[in-house]
Amino acid sequence: MIEQIYVGIDLDENEGLTHLGRIVRDAWVFSILPESETCAGWSGAQMQSLYEKVYAAWEPYAHLPSRLPDELREKHARLYEQAIINAKKKGWDTELDEDD
Repeated sequence: MIEQIYVGIDLDENEGLTHLGRIVRDAWVFSILPESETCAGWSGAQMQSLYEKVYAAWEPYAHLPSRLPDELREKHARLYEQAIINAKKKGWDTELDEDD
């Protein structure tokens, strides 16, 4: 079995607006990782460990950005808004199709 390695948020699809990219971006929100860390080359085990840390960080806020304290909510908005703007410029379609 071939171990899958994460390409890094900067090379991920749709400006990193994927499951793994969101884990990385949320790790930035909670300062689990510095914003300079793209996670390029990380193994599945490393990404799972990061997911668990991010999940735990979200728990006090019921996994809802609206429940974050002001500072974290503003950081979340900044990080996600820029990614969404960039992804749309590159043709990302936010409409769900029948398979979504």
